[in-house]
Amino acid sequence: MTKTIFTKKAATLLLAGALGAGVVGFGARAAIMLSNTVTGQPLDLSEAPEEGRDTKAVKVFLETGKNIYNEDPVCLPKAHEIFLSMCSGCHGHYGEGKIGPGLNDSYWTYPKNETDQGLFETIFGGANGQMGPMYGALNMNEMLLAMAWVRHLYKDDPKGAVWLTDEQRSKFKPFDANAKHVEPAEELPAACGGPAG
Repeated sequence: MTKTIFTKKAATLLLAGALGAGVVGFGARAAIMLSNTVTGQPLDLSEAPEEGRDTKAVKVFLETGKNIYNEDPVCLPKAHEIFLSMCSGCHGHYGEGKIGPGLNDSYWTYPKNETDQGLFETIFGGANGQMGPMYGALNMNEMLLAMAWVRHLYKDDPKGAVWLTDEQRSKFKPFDANAKHVEPAEELPAACGGPAG
């Protein structure tokens, strides 16, 4: 009996790895298939820090491929801070592009980045040029926060913002660098994966 249970568990883990599901924690796996943007190989989520794996946002993302931090006013200040410290050096303060491509319009160097799943795959596993894998610098929750700020910087027609819900799209105002916007903050509220989040 024990041997059969072990074999089923081993087969499940092997299948999950083969499908690119990746082991996330104590038995948690992604229901979506996550693959490297350049090679197409499955992402190994166990390479990410353990911190930031068990937040509600990460669990929802691994189940659905959707980022619940998009346009969340409570999380945007921390999302902005993470973007400024980790992304703006290459992509510009407003996602306008510098060394790396612009991220604030409807053109995507990698078309899959139009979806939350695709953008996560590029951030986690890296891409061509200077975009290395970020799993050593950001945990998965921080990646989702950075993605939320990238989405907030969108300056084109909201109809093209497929990552927004219908309700978010109806309220979304294209980003204007000259207008007053959300200031960065170091605080990570519980609703955004902070302590007890």
